[in-house]
Amino acid sequence: MTIITGLTRDKKEWIPQFVKNIDRDVCIGCGRCYKVCVMDVLAYEEIDEDDSAKAYMTVGKPGNCIGCQACGRTCPKKCFEFETASL
Repeated sequence: MTIITGLTRDKKEWIPQFVKNIDRDVCIGCGRCYKVCVMDVLAYEEIDEDDSAKAYMTVGKPGNCIGCQACGRTCPKKCFEFETASL
């Protein structure tokens, strides 16, 4: 099993961590992660329950993820789960 790796401009090797899951119970739907994701991976969902709306983010297009973890670094609640990918 070979793990996918990338190179920085300085030719340093790094291992991308792809978004796997967002914890709906922890996410507050602030949208910070959505704003920093340039690959359109995340989606916004809202549930209308008994006169109170709950908003949260979901992984809408996981195949677009490039493993930069910008979404997880900007999340104030740290509700992202990441995984490495292998060939």
